[in-house]
Amino acid sequence: MLAAKGMFPPLAAHVPFLQLSIKLSWYLHKQLPITHSYFCIHQSYGYSKMSFSDRRFSVSRGPSANELNSKVHRQFRNAHEGHRPHAGLDPSRASTGVVWCTERANEHGFQDVPNDWANLGQGAPEVDDDIEGSFDRPKTIDVSMAGREYGPTAGIKPLRVAIANLYNAHHRQGKESQYTWENVAVVPGGRAGLIRIAAVLNNAYLGFFIPDYTAYNEMLGLFKNFAAIPSPLSEADGYHIHPEKIAEEISRGTSVILTSNPRNPTGQVVKNPQLAEIQDIARDRATLIMDEFYGGYNYTSNCDGTTVSAADNIIDVDEDDVILIDGLTKRFRLPGWRVAWIVGPKEFIKAIGSCGSYLDGGTNVPFQEAAIPMLEPTKVLNEMKALQTHFKMKRDYVLGRLEEMGFKMKNVPDSTFYIWLDLRGLPEEINDGLNFMQRCLEEKVIVVPGIFFDLNPAKRRDLFDSPCHHFIRLSYGPRMEVLKKGLDGIERVVKKAGATYEKPT
Repeated sequence: MLAAKGMFPPLAAHVPFLQLSIKLSWYLHKQLPITHSYFCIHQSYGYSKMSFSDRRFSVSRGPSANELNSKVHRQFRNAHEGHRPHAGLDPSRASTGVVWCTERANEHGFQDVPNDWANLGQGAPEVDDDIEGSFDRPKTIDVSMAGREYGPTAGIKPLRVAIANLYNAHHRQGKESQYTWENVAVVPGGRAGLIRIAAVLNNAYLGFFIPDYTAYNEMLGLFKNFAAIPSPLSEADGYHIHPEKIAEEISRGTSVILTSNPRNPTGQVVKNPQLAEIQDIARDRATLIMDEFYGGYNYTSNCDGTTVSAADNIIDVDEDDVILIDGLTKRFRLPGWRVAWIVGPKEFIKAIGSCGSYLDGGTNVPFQEAAIPMLEPTKVLNEMKALQTHFKMKRDYVLGRLEEMGFKMKNVPDSTFYIWLDLRGLPEEINDGLNFMQRCLEEKVIVVPGIFFDLNPAKRRDLFDSPCHHFIRLSYGPRMEVLKKGLDGIERVVKKAGATYEKPT
C-alpha cells in the first residue's frame, strides 16, 4: 500500500506496528488541521512524530527545565503514563494518589516508624472510641455458621433491610415511595461499589467534574463501555456544582453524571434546594451517580445530625435513575471493615448485585452481620451529631493554624474532613503540590498534591497544565495530636522556605 509506493522508510515495511503508526500519523497529518504543530520523520527510527509548541500534551517534546530540576516531578511523570513525554511506556507503577504519596513517604522511613509521622494525606477518619457521644465500635465479632459460608454477592438480606430502613427513616418520611431491601446492594468498599456501577453502565457519555476523588480516575480509564467527559469547576465559585452546570452537561449529550457530594477534595456540599433542582433537571434525562460517603460530615445545619443525601428528593425509588453509594468507611469510622452499600432502582441493584460474582465475590459476611445493629436510625442520628461536633472543632483548629501561618482561605469547607489548600502565595520552590509534598516528607508529614484530583483518565493533559497543580489536599481526619504534629511540620516547611506573611490581625 502506502509503504509499497515508497512513501515511508524501508524499516516500516518489515515492522507492522511501525507501519501502522506511520500510516495513521500520515493520515492525520494530511486530513486534520492541527494548529501550531509540525510533522517530521525521526531520523534514527523512521517513525512519525507530531509535536505541539503552544501547550504540553502527553506527546510533548519533553519535560521543562523547571521540572528536570525537581526530583519529585520526575518521579511523578515516570510513574504516571499520561504525564510522560512518550505516553504508553510501562504504566506498571501507576497508582492512586494517596498510595503514590505513601510510597514516597516509605522512601523516607514512614513504613518503619509510622507513629513518628503525621499522615494528613490518607482519607480516613480517626477510629478510636474517644469521641464524646459516639457509640463504641465492636472489638470482637461472633462468627455464625452462615458467616463461614459464601454470602450473596448483593449482601445478606438482614443488612439490606437495615440499610433500606435507615434511608426511609432519615430521608423518606411521609413519602409514598419507600426503599426495600431489593433497592440495596452491599459491596466490599466504595471503590468496589464504583467498579460494579461502571460495569453495568451501557454505552454512554459519562460526565464528571474536576477536581474530584482520585479513584474515579482509574475507574473511568478502566472501562470502555462509556466515554468519560471532564467538566472543570470554577475556583472563583468555590468549585460549586450549579443546576445550570448539570443542564449544560445533559444538553451536550451526557447521559450519566458521576460526582461526590459532599465533595472530595474541596470540602463543599450541594444541598437543598439546589440539590433538588439538579435532580429535577436530570429526571428522565440522565442517571445520577452520587458518591455520598461524606454525607454525615455536614457542618451546615448546626451539627444537628442531618445527613446530606439525594434520597430526600427522589420521587419514585424505582423510577428515578439516582444511584447512591455510602458505607461504614467514613461516617461510621470503620474503613478497615470494607462494608459499603449502593442504593437505587431495583433494576440497577439486581445487575449491580449480580456482577459482584465476577468482580469481587461479595462482602465479608461476619462484618455484614456485625453492622446490622449499628444502623438503627436513632442510634445513627446521635452518632452523626457527635461526629459533626467533633470534626467541626478539628476543622476550625486546622483553619486557625493555617491562617496563622499566612495561608488565605478563599472557601471554608462546610463538609467532609478535607481542606483544599492553595499554595500560590508561597515562594516558587514550594508553591506547587508535588514540591510542597516533598518538603513535607522531610518533616515527616504526608499530604496529597492537588494534581491527583485533576481526573485525567484519557491521559491528555500535562502536569503543568493542571488547574490543581498549585493545591494540596489536607485531611483533618486523624486524631488531634496527629493534626498538631502535622501542622507543626507544615509550619517548619513554610519558615524554611523563607515565606514572610503578615499574620491576620
